[in-house]
Amino acid sequence: MVPEVVRADVSSFQRVFETELGYVATSLRRLGVAPRDVEDVAHDLFVEVWKRWATYEPSRPIRPWLFAFAFRFSSDYRRLSRHKVLVFVEKDGAAQGKAADELLVEHEQQRVLFSALESISEDRRGVFILFELDGVPMHEIADSLGIPANTAYSRLRLAREEFTAAAKRIKSKEAR
Repeated sequence: MVPEVVRADVSSFQRVFETELGYVATSLRRLGVAPRDVEDVAHDLFVEVWKRWATYEPSRPIRPWLFAFAFRFSSDYRRLSRHKVLVFVEKDGAAQGKAADELLVEHEQQRVLFSALESISEDRRGVFILFELDGVPMHEIADSLGIPANTAYSRLRLAREEFTAAAKRIKSKEAR
């Protein structure tokens, strides 16, 4: 017979897995994991989350905690030599209700976003994504990444500069 505590843990983990898998996949993608590998990395990530499930404090938001895992897993992923060169190409199927020109604009915006994100140094990218794209408060970012708040703010400032410069560089290359 399975103890009630274990059954409750499995149930709460399953709920988090089902509701946050999309967020984790998006975070991995933003952190540089190639689309073809996102599912595998997310699976490995959730295996590790399950192993550490007992350390999660339910009073704290789940997304910054999961993002810390995504940050580490994407870092390990990029360190592998076979992943030194990444090409981000999203394949959009036939979307209902959207015109081809709208799809092209969306695709181009995603390409610029991922290219600019890739240009931000790794330690700053996590803070940038959590704050600017996910809307996580800075104190939660600092806690989840295990850094002082002032360091997080500094990384955000530098990441914004890197992102802006990269986006301008990408746009100017295309204008030529």
